[in-house]
Amino acid sequence: MPEGHSVHRIALQFSRNFVGKRVAVSSPQGRFSSGAALIDGATMVDARAVGKQMFLEFDNGLWLRVHLGIYGAWDFAGEITVDDTIRSSGGRIGQTNQHGTVLDSRGEDSIASMGAPRRARLRMSESEKEDDSDFVFPPEPVGAVRARLLTDTAVADLRGPTVCEVLDEHAVSEIIAGLGPDPLVDDGPEVEESVARDLTAKQTPIGVLLMDQSVISGIGNVYRAELLFRARLNPHTPGTRVPFDTARRLWRDLAHLLEVGVRTGQMMTMDDLSPEDWARAMASREDRHWVYKREGLPCRVCGTHIVMEMMAGRKLYWCPRCQA
Repeated sequence: MPEGHSVHRIALQFSRNFVGKRVAVSSPQGRFSSGAALIDGATMVDARAVGKQMFLEFDNGLWLRVHLGIYGAWDFAGEITVDDTIRSSGGRIGQTNQHGTVLDSRGEDSIASMGAPRRARLRMSESEKEDDSDFVFPPEPVGAVRARLLTDTAVADLRGPTVCEVLDEHAVSEIIAGLGPDPLVDDGPEVEESVARDLTAKQTPIGVLLMDQSVISGIGNVYRAELLFRARLNPHTPGTRVPFDTARRLWRDLAHLLEVGVRTGQMMTMDDLSPEDWARAMASREDRHWVYKREGLPCRVCGTHIVMEMMAGRKLYWCPRCQA
């Protein structure tokens, strides 16, 4: 399932290529026809991500809310912005500096280097893939396209979302109010303190609390496992037994990891790598994480075999020694 960084990158794509433009909205599949008719022909005025959910605002007072869920993805085509990090599967990422800024293959900040739009195809979900093959614009919808958003220069096709609906401003405000803070949206010591209080107020295991989108928005299975390992926290520790300072560090660490994710398009959770190791990690998920999907393999720190168990309905990976 796409986690917070992916949704923010998708919102950025809409901000750069759709906001300010009149959008033709349709439902080639037919399941979203009534919703599409409500915003067809309106101008997009904002694109906003909160955690795993995205909200596209139109000038007629309506919003398109999308939650990709496990199977959802956006396919973009036309004059769209593509940065070097999207080709990171080829190991073209450079290195990180002391402040965590990720440099692309040209030695530039990868977000800034998205630069001017160019003709391309791009699929955006948990991971991203570019296709440079020639095509006629706009391309014909392929497969079960729930919603198509089309301008004179770009098209975005939505497939397989858990949620795709049109709402008014009041409904959007209610949904956002029920979500926990998102480190990429909310900032400041007050938010950090509030999150730490929520994480340490209940007997619920910390591994469950981190997946609760009403506590923190944007954490999924990968970030949960990696945050807990980086903090050396046993996932079964009751929230009330998590030191307050540790809870605060979890929030700050998530903000750091999400920023790296937005800049690279990858859930990169290992720091202080050499340029060679960084390139290898960008090319392969197996070299990108401390514990995620490494069950049965030796811990990168202590050598103990990583274990996997089910928690909050999802697979949890952790080291029984480092996180004892």
